[in-house]
Amino acid sequence: MEEKIRLAIDMDEVLADTIDKFIEVYRRDHNTEILLEEMSGKEFHELLPDTLSHSWRDYVNAPGFFRDLKVMPGAQQVVADLQKKYDVYIVSAAMEFRNSLIDKLDWMNEHFPNIGWKNIVFCGNKIVDVQIMIDDRIRNFAGFHGRKIIFSSPHNHYITEYERANNWLEVADMLL
Repeated sequence: MEEKIRLAIDMDEVLADTIDKFIEVYRRDHNTEILLEEMSGKEFHELLPDTLSHSWRDYVNAPGFFRDLKVMPGAQQVVADLQKKYDVYIVSAAMEFRNSLIDKLDWMNEHFPNIGWKNIVFCGNKIVDVQIMIDDRIRNFAGFHGRKIIFSSPHNHYITEYERANNWLEVADMLL
């Protein structure tokens, strides 16, 4: 039997919509409206008023923040289709926020139950032995020598040196 090509897929801002969650909690808790259109080339926290500039860390370190994120449109179907062709791994740099580990595992089990625990990797640096990586952060491509696909997110809007997928339909067109 032929061995499948290994594919790593990031979670935050690729499978899970963390930006939508930030927009929601700042609107709810701080009456602060941040629009996606304002974020082009910037991190969410860069748009916060000075009085709130470090508060985003409190959210990402709180239990439950990563548990109820929305799934990116089309991700579930495309990932299921990718699993027929590739050996799919979900790789998340979850170690930075220790409370995210349980949240992310529970989120994966709910939204992607067809991906078993052996194919979910929570790490610091993404030093994984795969041939293709889909990620929104170019720092995760450091030292990676395979095919790099950057998944569009406002913060990476101006990055042009990588193959880009703007959404999951484009991922399907590239890899299926």
